[in-house]
Amino acid sequence: MIDQYIEFASKHWMLVVAFLAVTYFLIQDIIESSLRKYQTISPMLTVTKLNTGSPVIVDVRETGEFKKGHIADAIHIPVGSIESQVKKIDLYKQDDVIVVCHTGMRSATACTSLKKLGFENVFLMTGGMQSWEENKLPVVKSKK
Repeated sequence: MIDQYIEFASKHWMLVVAFLAVTYFLIQDIIESSLRKYQTISPMLTVTKLNTGSPVIVDVRETGEFKKGHIADAIHIPVGSIESQVKKIDLYKQDDVIVVCHTGMRSATACTSLKKLGFENVFLMTGGMQSWEENKLPVVKSKK
């Protein structure tokens, strides 16, 4: 029986490597999502939250990116300035805080920082502004 597995693996080594890689990444994703202290939210669910409640949108992109287009009423705090500019959003520690960047990568860092700073309901918007714009959702451009 074991000989058949070895024979299969030697004849189809690329399939076996691909299977192991997919399994590794799946396990890594499951572990990462269970250890993460913040939640994720899609752009469409963000719109629902905006329409039914009063979440705070925190845009953590750089100033130039923010000026090109952002979600209406978003509070701009670049990811590197979260701790030094946290007073801008200190009043919202118990509210839903949705963090946005360009693709969702910088938001993860910001979400972790906000949780450490005592924010209770932190959400990372998956796909960031790129996904927001792909879904044809409204964007506000800064005049300056």
